[in-house]
Amino acid sequence: MKLLITGSYGQLGNELTKILKNGRAEIGEISPAYSGCEIIAVDYDALDITDKDAVQAFIQEHQPDIIFNCAAMTNVDQCETDFETAMKVNAIGPRNLARAAKQTGAKLVHVSTDYVFSGTQATPRCEWDLCAPNTVYGKSKLLGERYAMEQCPNTFVVRTAWLYGYVGKNFVKTMLRLGKEKEQVTVVNDQHGNPTSANDLAYHLLALALTEEYGIYHCTNEGECTWFEFASRIMERAGLTCKVLPCTTQEYPSKTPRPAYSSLNNLMLSCTIGNHMRPWQEALDRYLANLEG
Repeated sequence: MKLLITGSYGQLGNELTKILKNGRAEIGEISPAYSGCEIIAVDYDALDITDKDAVQAFIQEHQPDIIFNCAAMTNVDQCETDFETAMKVNAIGPRNLARAAKQTGAKLVHVSTDYVFSGTQATPRCEWDLCAPNTVYGKSKLLGERYAMEQCPNTFVVRTAWLYGYVGKNFVKTMLRLGKEKEQVTVVNDQHGNPTSANDLAYHLLALALTEEYGIYHCTNEGECTWFEFASRIMERAGLTCKVLPCTTQEYPSKTPRPAYSSLNNLMLSCTIGNHMRPWQEALDRYLANLEG
């Protein structure tokens, strides 16, 4: 089996590569079907997914069986000021990959986001709920979902949220750094969501990819919290004395509107391969322990 992973420098791409090489994730072992697979891990320096001709030539040459698209422009503030690049990376890129996947018969696993929803409804979003993004990031990612599924029938769209992994920048690492540098930090306490381990997400992407259960999925760790509660847990479990103070979104304004409520319901996972995502507290504790180790 031959696998192509785009966005391999990022948190999720890195986890996929690591899990495939180790044969197991923190949840458990992955399928033996991946044993001895060939991994083609690329990032923007090796493959520009916004270049249609380059994508087509690359996939025709390498003939992957499964494409995991982890490439994205995820800086939501930057997306607002650089609309064209956001659309190219988050919408045109998936379209190019999907077209090439269809031509070669490959499966496509495309990763999306909770930002495709408005974030104004205070119940967990299911896969069939109405999408109404109010940011350039969310709009570009939603268009990428639609392009991918239109262009390639063998597509899995997997939405996630509040992702953290062992490489790169994320909220957990930021809190750990601030917790060592400051006596107190202020974090918003009126935005709810699901902290998600990139390791857990990668495990489920690999499980899904071996099936033909194509469609839209939600995949986040179980349970929800606010950013304040998330930060408080990080400080407590890391043994840091830094005090976390709550504030409202209005007291901590942002260039880009953040969803007030973006929890996702992993319903389709439960109905197909099974939802094995850990409670967010358990996944976070394991992550912090591994960082310390």
